[in-house]
Amino acid sequence: MTTEEETTTPAGSARRALAGRLSWGLADQAASSMSNFAVGVYVARSLGVTAFGVFSLAWVTYGVVLNVARGLATDPLVVRFSGVPDASWRGAVARSAGTALGVGAAIGAVCLVVGPALGGHVGSAFTALGVVLPGLLLQDAWRFSFFAAGAGRKAFVNDVLWGVALVPAMVVAARVGTVAAFVLAWGVSAAVAAAYGCLQSGIRPRPGQARGWLREQRDLGYRYLAENVSLSGASQLRAYGLGAIAGVGAVGAVRGTELLLGPFLAVLMGLSLVTVPEAARVLRQAPQRLGTFCLLLGGGQAAAALLWGGALLLMPDRLGELVLGGVWHSAAQLIVPVTLGVAGAGLGTGAAAGLRALGAARRSLRSQLFASACYVTGGLGGAVAAGTAGSAWGVAAATVGGSAVWWLHLRSALRERPHNPLPEVRTP
Repeated sequence: MTTEEETTTPAGSARRALAGRLSWGLADQAASSMSNFAVGVYVARSLGVTAFGVFSLAWVTYGVVLNVARGLATDPLVVRFSGVPDASWRGAVARSAGTALGVGAAIGAVCLVVGPALGGHVGSAFTALGVVLPGLLLQDAWRFSFFAAGAGRKAFVNDVLWGVALVPAMVVAARVGTVAAFVLAWGVSAAVAAAYGCLQSGIRPRPGQARGWLREQRDLGYRYLAENVSLSGASQLRAYGLGAIAGVGAVGAVRGTELLLGPFLAVLMGLSLVTVPEAARVLRQAPQRLGTFCLLLGGGQAAAALLWGGALLLMPDRLGELVLGGVWHSAAQLIVPVTLGVAGAGLGTGAAAGLRALGAARRSLRSQLFASACYVTGGLGGAVAAGTAGSAWGVAAATVGGSAVWWLHLRSALRERPHNPLPEVRTP
């Protein structure tokens, strides 16, 4: 009796702890998804399809910069500092958050130079983006940091605060009625949450130590940078290319469809907030279960995306117009291919989390480079062949093919696992 209790109680506690961390992860992603969805819908209804396309270009550019910061700053953090002693975590977070802040300041300065040179609505949107990038990237860094420590509740509170701050900011932006005003409202509200993150953690970001952090994490950071930039860069190239081939309105139509699938896209974008730390814990505690964990993770997301997409097909036009306004009719025609693309990406992220946890940066980089090349080729080739719809179908095919490559690399990495040590914790 006593022996059974001694063996089952720790296992039960571990399962409850895992369920708790995943629950906070889901709650945080729900908050992030709702905020992103609300921003997109509000801007789409306020500006119309063409101006919404300009806003979407700024949004996509932010995604590229965000992935630069994640690759250099927070991806190595969650691989090497998840579940470590508090002192190691705090020192790593100060350097990691400082690196993210420095990336935001450097690329923001570039946007401030490029924006006026571009001129027009696009130029003003990029100028506004340059102002708010540091706050946006620091807020994201706190989310990664909290999940690495298993403190998902703090990340959830931080995202909720951002959502609350968005409300008055968006109201003011709507009165101004320009794309730049909406970009500023979105970024300033993120800066409020970023400042609160300093209070939550009790840690001050140290941009002056960014060079040391980059040097310590160079074996992972630069590969993750290349991987992340290829991912977000592919999205940006597709968006710019689609705009050049089919017009800026086509970019707005695609973005409108993505908004309808927003809950799953937001989960995919921030997947490593929850899954990479948890996959790293599974690897340390029960490495033989990593493959199953990744399969359940990817398969669950793919199935959920298909169910959501099926529900969207049944949405009445009146409800769609209520949500997206004039963007709805263009976006509704793309629901099927965009849903298939999201489902394929969801399946692939399960394998990606496993490769990150294993520290198999070379394999994950190869997988992402292949997937990104397919994404750009399918998206632009489809646009040339059949316009906006062709681009969406090309991306769907490319995403499914890329997912298969991710899983092939994970299978190979798991076979090599006995010969590979755990990713070590590095401290200065």
